[in-house]
Amino acid sequence: MKRPVTSGAETTTPAAPSATSASTADPAVGLDGIPRQRPLVVERVHVAVASAESASAAAENAPATTGSARPLPARLRRVRPWRLFPTPTGTPFTFGYAVVLAVTSLIAEYADPDMVDRVLQASSTDVAHLAQSPVRVLVASALWIAGGLTSAYVIALLLVLTALERRIGGWRTAGVFLLGHGLATLATEIPVGLSVLAGHLPESSLHRYDYGISFGVAASVGALAGLLRPWLRWTVLAVFGWMVVGDLIAFTDPMTNWGHVMALAIGVATWPLLRRVSSRTTTGTTESPRTARACP
Repeated sequence: MKRPVTSGAETTTPAAPSATSASTADPAVGLDGIPRQRPLVVERVHVAVASAESASAAAENAPATTGSARPLPARLRRVRPWRLFPTPTGTPFTFGYAVVLAVTSLIAEYADPDMVDRVLQASSTDVAHLAQSPVRVLVASALWIAGGLTSAYVIALLLVLTALERRIGGWRTAGVFLLGHGLATLATEIPVGLSVLAGHLPESSLHRYDYGISFGVAASVGALAGLLRPWLRWTVLAVFGWMVVGDLIAFTDPMTNWGHVMALAIGVATWPLLRRVSSRTTTGTTESPRTARACP
């Protein structure tokens, strides 16, 4: 049986080759009934681009994220410069005392000179006043600054008393200051009285001016040094000791300069007691740790 002969037009356009060429020409066009497939090469390119973009974004964000999340060192967190100076709530004794000294210094600067001279004479811790009313003149003499607000002892008072009060509290700081002020004053004035009685000094030495805060500041420096770290302790003692010994060698005011040396020694003598108080205060048994910490 013979097969029917087909025409040339029918045999020259086979279906399969046309489908293959169509798919090769346009990859997005698939065969009928088959889901469209994305070529493997295109997928790899897209994955590579996405990976590169994510890696780039991570590299850009990493330093900022790391820097913001990293905490400051403990030593930097403890540095608070404003704690070097007195505040009404943190160091009430030092703050109140500084205000009183500022007022008396302004009075001494701008009030009538004759009136100021009489007030200072009545506040002087000379031998005559100490023999009559020792407590009154010891307190009154600590309300005036020899040299006014420009004296170096003003800055020393603010820094030293602030640090000491944050360590041991206001009442104990006042006690250390008055202890050094009173004992050093008596230690310098009693020899003057004995010398007048022995005839080695004139009677006018019984009424010499003696007032100011320097003895109390020297005692507070010596006391605070015992609460500091060893390297800072000996640095403070060396610097302040060099100052008072230098004044003593200059021999401009021997009695006052000897009083500074003795006041510094009185402050050093309080180390054992103040260290016990400071350790109890820091643990929170007597005061809160916030008010007990010193400035660096």
